[in-house]
Amino acid sequence: MILTFVTGPAHSGKTRFAERLAIATGFSVTFVAAGVPHGDDPARRPTSWHFVESAREDAPALEALLSLAGERETLVIDSLPAWLAWRAGAGDGNALDEAAESLVAALAATRAHAIVVGEEAGWGLAPADPAQRLLRDAAGRLQTRLAVRAERAYLVVSGFALDLRAQGRPIDR
Repeated sequence: MILTFVTGPAHSGKTRFAERLAIATGFSVTFVAAGVPHGDDPARRPTSWHFVESAREDAPALEALLSLAGERETLVIDSLPAWLAWRAGAGDGNALDEAAESLVAALAATRAHAIVVGEEAGWGLAPADPAQRLLRDAAGRLQTRLAVRAERAYLVVSGFALDLRAQGRPIDR
């Protein structure tokens, strides 16, 4: 399994970059929309790709998709904070951390290539709502864990991708 993590601010090109990485694998691709898809998003992807809206009640769990995927498959998971919010609901910090731990375990166990996209948490104003602050903090912790474990990690800003493994230096957390 190869884990790739792509992060950056909203509307920076993260998803398009992740899609290009998925195409480059040459494997079959399942695109997992963790949030509500926007208008023409599915239309711009190859018709051969599978498309899963994970926030639908009848959708398979993300952990199940990861466990069933084979080594010649690529899963693009977009967007991590939206998935975390949907999975844990308006729960407390413990529910958010439990959902995050479940995903980390599923990603560690999958045989597929996984490309996970997450909005950078904490670059904007702190949410006034306490539940939204809990979500932002849990998303930040989860994304940090994934970035450190990922074989490839990228920061996408204003249409440019920076390779964090090549240009960054990990810090102790």
